[in-house]
Amino acid sequence: MKQDKRIILVTGASRGAGKGIALALAKPGSTIYVTGRTQSEGDAALPGTVYATVEAIEERGAKAIPLICDHRDDEQVRKALAVIEAEQGRLDILVNNALLVPEGLTLPGPFWEKPLALQDILNVGLRSSYVSSYYAAPLLLKSAKGLVVNTSSAGGRCYMHGPAYGAGKAGVDKMAHDMAVDFRSHGVAVVSLWMGLLKTERSMQVFDAQPELYADAVAAAESPEFPGLVIDALYRDEALMSRSGKVFYAAELAEEYGLVDIDGKLPPSPRAMLGKPPKFNDAIVE
Repeated sequence: MKQDKRIILVTGASRGAGKGIALALAKPGSTIYVTGRTQSEGDAALPGTVYATVEAIEERGAKAIPLICDHRDDEQVRKALAVIEAEQGRLDILVNNALLVPEGLTLPGPFWEKPLALQDILNVGLRSSYVSSYYAAPLLLKSAKGLVVNTSSAGGRCYMHGPAYGAGKAGVDKMAHDMAVDFRSHGVAVVSLWMGLLKTERSMQVFDAQPELYADAVAAAESPEFPGLVIDALYRDEALMSRSGKVFYAAELAEEYGLVDIDGKLPPSPRAMLGKPPKFNDAIVE
């Protein structure tokens, strides 16, 4: 069996999209570093630990290394990347997925009636993606083919959960474009990937509580591994650099690459309901 000797970092991978992406990228020969704060079951309200993710990755034949890291602390992020530098000397794929989901995010009403703490999503989410990319950049430059993926959503374009959430998503989308400008001459691609509704532990708690209400949503939802399948195909794309600096729906890239989700179905693109991804100034990056 041909091995993929890729060095990968997925941030925020104790559960949810991060865990799913890491699992989808777990190929024999690859080394996957995963960051997370949850070390033991019960430490967080939702199930999942960084060590459980490592175990699941290794069951698929890849090597996995846990990096206990709170992305609110820049020094912890620097140390995590220093470990990768010491052990590998390079990084091929960085997935910026760490996200702090504050209490009250989905409450109805205007932002001033919600907790001020909702702006924490601009710290672990927007700001943390910048910091991870900053410390990863020297390692990505040493890769023969580097890729940075910011996980995002259509909340960067349409109203979704209020202005804090929207600003965070719009920010990582524009960050992908601008980082692509700086990385282009070094052969490192950067994209922002709009994920659809995912069947994460958090979402499934909501779905299971009212199955009749959410039956249609569950039917159209993506597995947490689906974005990772798309990232894997994106990295293998010989025309990867032509996509750098752009924003994509995961479902639409999957259709281009002939992919389906782990249930054998292609999730629908939310474009008709949520709008098209932004198009930034191509003249700068082409």
